[in-house]
Amino acid sequence: MTVLEQLQEAVGPRGWTSDEADLAPHLKEWRGLYTGRTPIMVSPASTEEVASVVKICAETGTAIVPQGGNTGMCGGAVPSSDGDQIILSLARMDQIRAIDALNYTISVDAGCVLSNIQAAAADAGRLFPLSLAAEGSCQIGGNLSTNAGGVNVLKYGTARELALGLEVVLPDGTVWDGMRGLRKDTSGYDLKQLFIGAEGTLGVITGAVLKLFPLPKSRLTLFVAVRDPEAAVALLADLRERTGDRVSAFELIPRDALEMVLRHIPGTNDPLDTAYDWYALVEIASPDAEISQDTGDLLEDAFETGLVLDAATASSEAQREALWRLRESISEAERAEGASIKHDVSVPVSDMPAFMTTARAEVERVLPEIRVIAFGHIGDGNVHFNLCQPKDADPEAFLKRWPEFNRIVHDVVVTFRGSISAEHGIGQLKRDELQHYKSPTDIALMRALKQTLDPKGIMNPGKVI
Repeated sequence: MTVLEQLQEAVGPRGWTSDEADLAPHLKEWRGLYTGRTPIMVSPASTEEVASVVKICAETGTAIVPQGGNTGMCGGAVPSSDGDQIILSLARMDQIRAIDALNYTISVDAGCVLSNIQAAAADAGRLFPLSLAAEGSCQIGGNLSTNAGGVNVLKYGTARELALGLEVVLPDGTVWDGMRGLRKDTSGYDLKQLFIGAEGTLGVITGAVLKLFPLPKSRLTLFVAVRDPEAAVALLADLRERTGDRVSAFELIPRDALEMVLRHIPGTNDPLDTAYDWYALVEIASPDAEISQDTGDLLEDAFETGLVLDAATASSEAQREALWRLRESISEAERAEGASIKHDVSVPVSDMPAFMTTARAEVERVLPEIRVIAFGHIGDGNVHFNLCQPKDADPEAFLKRWPEFNRIVHDVVVTFRGSISAEHGIGQLKRDELQHYKSPTDIALMRALKQTLDPKGIMNPGKVI
């Protein structure tokens, strides 16, 4: 039998497609930066079927591109244009395996959509806090493979910190069963960490044991006008202290980004009567029946010192959702404005204002008309430092300058001992940048791991390293 026939037999008639229309959504990165080809997409229904597929590919030297919801930002789930790589979709592996409410864990298949995990946890009276804009379509295997972050990292950590155990199919088809719900385990190397953030280059995540938390009994959501990013950082520190570190999200939004959303996203409204240069969207979650301090108490000193200029409080779930929609619609609104060069970077929280000032000055020195839209998770030191094309500029010509602006922004990041990828991963987009900025020792260790686990180089080749 041919390789394709072996793969078809391994997953059964419902587990594969080579139809061009079916394949099309899986061959393109959502921003259109990368488009690939493949002769087949296999969709195993179990870990055993994944293992069979990988074993066939290992024996035949066939390259595999694992794919979850294909919501990534760096082309990590898109096959090459050569057409010699197969897509391995985890979409059919979407079962909640078990919930242990007393152990505060949930065990899931890798293909579970993030929002479904959140809902299952809530039904059990628990919280799974990983939350991001694509949560209605992204899958937990992809979240773990990219070490996804989102809006609650400040309190709960990234995907890496939310995973207690994994199940992984290794590049030779062997299944590693690390599905343990333990919070203490010093019995050797923590092997799961090899695969979290590896973007499918070291194996295929097929299952995970995830941490759960108590459901908040009350939540306070504030939309605050702040003097500047320095004021935002100071306000964050003050609120963490005043609330007993119950700030779960703290998002920075510049006026330019808000105006884009108001311009392009129907049904959105400015929460404040007066326009200000900078805003923070703040969420405070409490296990108590009510937040113990009202908004006036929380912000009193900040108003007096000029850190906060104005504020609005969500008094209903509908108002809360409306405020979060403003934040979560920024990327969509940016697309409507034309081409944008995106940077997902992190620096220490205390250095964020200085980084933003320095990076803005550097890109404006090269292109004064450029529009800097810097927004995001300032509470955990991650800013989406996006560069929108000048008005009336040619989009294609602007995007061709991506490497130039990458180097400008990333050079500034490095001076603050930051990271060129905070939560989106490396994929294809930042592969060369990783080689440029990582030390020779870092690269040598990564190559050694890749060679040891995947000596044939079949796992998501061309990505990360």
